Amino acid sequence: MFSANTQKFLEMDELSLQKVPFFFIIDFSGNHVEIYLKNEITEKGLLIDFQEFSNTNCAEDLDKVPFLKSYPETLEDFQKGFDYVQKNIHLGNSYLTNYTRKTKIETNLSLEEIFYHSRAKYKVLYPDFFVFFSPETFVKIIDGKISTYPMKGTIDASIENAAEVLKNDQKEKAEHYTVVDLLRNDLSIVADDVMVDKFQYIDFLKTHQKNLFAMSSEISGKIKPEFVGKIGSIMQQILPAGSILGAPKPKTRDIILHAEGFERGFYTGICGWFDGENLDSCVMIRFIEKENNTLYFKSGGGITHMSKLEDEYQEMKNKIYVPIH
Repeated sequence: MFSANTQKFLEMDELSLQKVPFFFIIDFSGNHVEIYLKNEITEKGLLIDFQEFSNTNCAEDLDKVPFLKSYPETLEDFQKGFDYVQKNIHLGNSYLTNYTRKTKIETNLSLEEIFYHSRAKYKVLYPDFFVFFSPETFVKIIDGKISTYPMKGTIDASIENAAEVLKNDQKEKAEHYTVVDLLRNDLSIVADDVMVDKFQYIDFLKTHQKNLFAMSSEISGKIKPEFVGKIGSIMQQILPAGSILGAPKPKTRDIILHAEGFERGFYTGICGWFDGENLDSCVMIRFIEKENNTLYFKSGGGITHMSKLEDEYQEMKNKIYVPIH
């Protein structure tokens, strides 16, 4: 649960109780919360393309072949944080830690071109700062029902029987079970009658470099009376998102801060659109950030006691892609 920036969460409550539409962005730490009314979104220059809301124009045809080159850290550098995570898992301080890295990339596409031509369930461009193309819903609230869709477990779709291999992989399965359990507990803070509606279903993610399968589940509940209409209070209780943190939350967060050695910022934070009645929100992953005129792609995955160093290193690199095809 976030204690930081309580004032901003109260502002979100006021707006949602008054049924005023707004867009919000919350960074991983909860220290930075931005709220935009509908007219302020365009003034800021934000471009948003969600399933239920978009302020984008039709994109012009891309007149170049997309190019993306990444410069991942060495296996040895990756291993330093990985070993620290594993040490803490073996000490019992965490049983799932989401370990992420920051990779320098070069591309012939602008952030705006990436936004317009990538394909994803959720896309946002924050001008001259970051762009993301996320496949992962965080929570939806529709008519008093709150649902979350944790996505945990990916595999190269070109592998023979990839979907079945993913579903039956012991490490990926354990990771998925843990996140489902964690999110079920998180929802129980703000909702009653919480249940897993769909378990371990497979999504297909098509990208320019390679195609991936990802494993998700659906969990839902009925919002408790004291949280009805209070989007900010709900977010404050259930953030950070369990799928990009791990379990148990407080201790795992300390491990992440030590192991990663960089500020996540808005990466793995949450953004959402409240339309005056209902909410749709996503986890800000598949994330490219501009820092001193250099682009960085932030990516990672869940570490458990069964994780193998080389596999986790490869997964981190596999997730460096732009879904343009």
